[in-house]
Amino acid sequence: MERATFGGGCFWCVEAAFEALEGVESVTSGYAGGHTENPTYEAVCAGKTGHAEVVQLEYDPEAVSYEDLLEVFFTIHDPTQRNRQGPDVGTQYRSAIYAHDDDQLETAEAFAEELENEGLYEGIVTEIEPLDTFYEAEEYHQNYFEKNPNDAYCTMHAAPKVEKVREKFAPEASGDD
Repeated sequence: MERATFGGGCFWCVEAAFEALEGVESVTSGYAGGHTENPTYEAVCAGKTGHAEVVQLEYDPEAVSYEDLLEVFFTIHDPTQRNRQGPDVGTQYRSAIYAHDDDQLETAEAFAEELENEGLYEGIVTEIEPLDTFYEAEEYHQNYFEKNPNDAYCTMHAAPKVEKVREKFAPEASGDD
């Protein structure tokens, strides 16, 4: 198993989208990129800690590559919006990739550059930096979409991301049609 850490707005939405991806074994909502030890949700939302809401994935690289994860990440959020995604505004909602090693760092940087070169995005603001510390979010944030599928925020923002991942990244059907 390997790990990857991404921030693309509210962690409820990012978590739900990656949980729909084959090869991702677990997704944990949390905080990274800040300056305060053991941040709380309230402090992060108040902008006092410098952290971003992120998800940390454990994935099987035999089933899904880091490049595949990057493709999903850039598909489920707008990497050109600084410190916001949809209705969520603040530095805690910034687009960020926190690399676990030099290979991830180089791969993420090259991937973002290629997206710009291909003209898929103009002005990517995604922070790409080494992961310092990941702090797990409070229990009530874990598997939020799964536990609250009828929550208005989830139906408006998380559900479309999950559908997009299922449609675009579903494993190809095998067999004769």
